Amino acid sequence: MLKWNNLKAPYFSTLYNDFIKTLNEVNFQFSFKNLDYLPRWIILSIDVAMVLCSGAFTFFTFNKLQWLYIASQYLVFGIVFQLATNLLFFWIFRTYSGIIRHSGYTDALKLFFSQFATFAVVLILNSFFILFGYQKVYLTTASFINMVLSFSLLFFYRIIIKQTFTYFFRGSTASNLIKIVVYGTDNNAITVATALKSEMPRRYELCGFIDRNNQNTTKRLLDLPIFQIKKSVPVLLRSINAEGLIFPDEKLSKEERFTIVEQCLEYNFKVFTLPFVTDWENEKSVSKKIKNIEILDLLDRAPIVLDSNSIANQLNNKVIVVTGAAGSIGSELVRQVLLFAPKTIVLLDQAETPLHHLSLEIEAKLPTVQVQNVIADIKDYDALCRIFERYQPQVVFHAAAYKHVPMMEENPDQAILTNVIGTKNVVDLSQKHKVERFIMISTDKAVNPSSVMGASKRIAEMYVQSKYLKNRADGNSESTKFITTRFGNVLGSNGSVVPLFTKQIQEGGPITITHPDIIRYFMTIPEACQLVLEACSMGNGGEIYIFDMGKPVRIIDLAKKMIRLAGFKPEIDIKIKIIGLRPGEKLFEELLTESSKTLPTHHQKILIATEVCDDFEVLNALIFEMKTAILKSEQEELVAIMKRIIPEFKSLNSVFQCLDK
Repeated sequence: MLKWNNLKAPYFSTLYNDFIKTLNEVNFQFSFKNLDYLPRWIILSIDVAMVLCSGAFTFFTFNKLQWLYIASQYLVFGIVFQLATNLLFFWIFRTYSGIIRHSGYTDALKLFFSQFATFAVVLILNSFFILFGYQKVYLTTASFINMVLSFSLLFFYRIIIKQTFTYFFRGSTASNLIKIVVYGTDNNAITVATALKSEMPRRYELCGFIDRNNQNTTKRLLDLPIFQIKKSVPVLLRSINAEGLIFPDEKLSKEERFTIVEQCLEYNFKVFTLPFVTDWENEKSVSKKIKNIEILDLLDRAPIVLDSNSIANQLNNKVIVVTGAAGSIGSELVRQVLLFAPKTIVLLDQAETPLHHLSLEIEAKLPTVQVQNVIADIKDYDALCRIFERYQPQVVFHAAAYKHVPMMEENPDQAILTNVIGTKNVVDLSQKHKVERFIMISTDKAVNPSSVMGASKRIAEMYVQSKYLKNRADGNSESTKFITTRFGNVLGSNGSVVPLFTKQIQEGGPITITHPDIIRYFMTIPEACQLVLEACSMGNGGEIYIFDMGKPVRIIDLAKKMIRLAGFKPEIDIKIKIIGLRPGEKLFEELLTESSKTLPTHHQKILIATEVCDDFEVLNALIFEMKTAILKSEQEELVAIMKRIIPEFKSLNSVFQCLDK
C-alpha cells in the first residue's frame, strides 16, 4: 500500500522550495533596467491587487443592487478567506513564476485553474455552512462573476504588459529588422511565426506566409497575409519587398527545398532554416534555433543509413586507438566511435592544444567514458611500441597524416616520414600486437597522383594492402584485417576550402581560386566518418573501400554560394581572384585508376576498388631506399623512388616534373 508521505513528498517539496525562492526574491531592490524580468514578488503583488480590485468591484456592484456578495456577519472572514484561497492556488499553480513578456496559453490555463479552484472552494465552504444550519458566506452568482472578472483582469494585464514590451522595449527599430516570409502554413509555420513575433530583442519583421498548395490565399494567419506563388519564390519576395525566407516546413522534399534555396541565393535573398527542432511547443527554443542556411545544408545528398548492430559488434567494449585524433576527421571519428560504448578509447596526436580541447569536450558530454590522451608522433616507432604494449588495442583507426598538397610538394621528406613511415610503424605494431582491425583513412588524391602528398598516401595504401596479402600468403588467417577507406574532399575539414573561403569573406575578399574550371568531390565530415565506421564493420581485410561522393562541385560555384550565403554579391561586394594551379594540384580528382574496377557491397554508397599491389618484399625494400634518401637529404632522389613505386605518378606544376619520363 502506498503511504501518504511517499505521495506528497516530491510535489510539496517542489512547492516549498519555490515558495522559499519567492520569499528570497523579496529584497525590494528593483531596477527599471531589468524590466523585462520582473521579480516574482512584484508579479504576485500585482496579482493580489487584481484579485482585490475584482472583489471590490463585485462587492459594490451587488451592493448597489441590494444584494450582499458576502454576508455582513462574515464580512472580514469572507475577505480574508477568499484572499488566502487565491494566494494558496497562485502558489500551487505558480501563476507568478512565468516571464510576463512571454505569457501564452500555458499561463492563461494556470490562471484559469487557480480562479476556478478558488470558486470551487467557495462553493464547498458555502455547502458546509448550509449543512450545519448557518447562512452561507458568499452569494453564488456573485462568486461566479468574481471568478470571471478576476481571471480577465489577471490575464489581460499580462497581455497589456506583453504588448507594451513588444512595441516600446523590443530593442530594435523597424528599419533594422529583416523582413522575412514563412514558407508553409502548418502548425510548425505558425509556431515559428509566433516565436518570432514574441522574440526579444526582435530580429525579424514578418511579412506573411507562403501557402505551397495555393489553397488559403484569401485567409490570414496571425493577422498576416497568406501569399500565393504565381511565378517563383524570388519574384514573390521582391513584389512584397521581403528580404528573406524561412523554412519550418518538414514536409517539403529535399529536392524542392534545394531548388527554392538556389533560386533565392541567385537573387540575393536570405534563407533561414531550423535544424534539429524537437520541442515545437517551446517558442523561445524555436526562435533561438533559427539560423542562416549554410553551405553544408546545400549538399544535395541522401542521408546515410548505417548498420548499427554490425558496427557495435566491432566497437562495443573494445580498446580503440585513433591516430590523428585531434584533427578534423580524427575528432569526428572519436565522437562517433564513442556512441558505440568502447571500453577504452586512446586519443593519439602530436598536437597538444587541439587534443586537450577534444578531451574537455568528451569529458563534458560523456564523463563516464574511459579516455586516454596520448601525445606522440607516429614517426617515433619506440614511442608507438610503448603505447601498443600498454593499451593492447583491438581496433585502430589511422587518420594521422599530412594532407596539404603545396606544403608537401615543398617538403617531400616529411610527407614520406609521416604518411609512409608513420603508417608503416602503426601497421607493423598492429600486426605485432594482434589488433583485430586496422582502418586507414586515405584520399582520392592517391589515385593517379600528381603531387607528393597524393603519391605518399598511395604508397601507404599499397603497404597496408600488401601487408595483408603477405599474411594471407603465409597462411596467417588470424592476422589483423587491414582495411583502407578512400574518399574526396571533406567540407569543413582543416584542409578544406570552406574555412579558407569563410575567412576571406570575413576579411572582405578577395576569394582566391586556383582555376575557374577546377572541380572537386565533397562530403561532410560526419558523413565521411559514418562511412568509415561502416567499412570497418564490413571489411574482411585487404580491401580499399571507395565512397560515393555524389556529384562533383565546381569550386567557383561553391565560392559564389558562400558569398551569397554571407549576404554579399559575388564580384560586386566580394571579388573572386584566379591565382593559378598550385604545385601538384589537378583540375579534377579521381576515385579510381584507369586499370581499376569496382565491386559492389551491401551498402549502396560503398564500393570496393580492385587495385594491383606490388609484392610486399619489393615495396618494403623501396621504402627502405626512401628512408636512406631522406637521411642523405636527397629530395629529388626521394621523389624519383616514389615514381618508381607508382609509375602513374606525374608531377603537375612542380619542380619535380623534370623527373617524369
